[in-house]
Amino acid sequence: MPFRFIPTEISEVLIVEPRVFADDRGFFMETYKRSEFAEHGITETFIQGNHSKSTKGILRGLHYQNHPKAQGKLVRALSGEIYDVVVDIRHGAPTFGKWVGVTLSSENKQMLYVPIGFAHGFCVVSEEAEISYMTTEEYAPECEAGICWNDPQLNIRWPIDKPQLSCRDQNWPGLKCADHNFRYGSVS
Repeated sequence: MPFRFIPTEISEVLIVEPRVFADDRGFFMETYKRSEFAEHGITETFIQGNHSKSTKGILRGLHYQNHPKAQGKLVRALSGEIYDVVVDIRHGAPTFGKWVGVTLSSENKQMLYVPIGFAHGFCVVSEEAEISYMTTEEYAPECEAGICWNDPQLNIRWPIDKPQLSCRDQNWPGLKCADHNFRYGSVS
């Protein structure tokens, strides 16, 4: 089995640890295998791949897309290290407003599965980092939304105090006022 699926404090959010085959030439690992992911409850089809590069202190997020173009994500660090955060924004969920933070790096090679109904963001803690993530829906700017990275209601413990943010990320509302149409237990 090339993957280990590690539960987090929010059961739907999973750390995916690949099996790495390393030798003096380098390493090989599978980054996705539909049959194994489906065995562990990740049944969505990933249809878009994204790649970003950021420098130390950059914070991107907290982002999500609303229905009908809601996205699940599978995130990994190709180089460097990030602190990756997901927030449950599903109305009625027992973990609504709770967050999980995970360190993803090119060294640990772990990935994070972010289900639909969760806001996602990360900050770069190494000098720079390249991030790759697959999504279950294509980017749709009309469905894009976000939550303020430092919303006191969420009380996320970021590893940096004064991140660099895009203008857009500086102006997202708090969770209480955010536009999100996710319902716990809803299939769509």
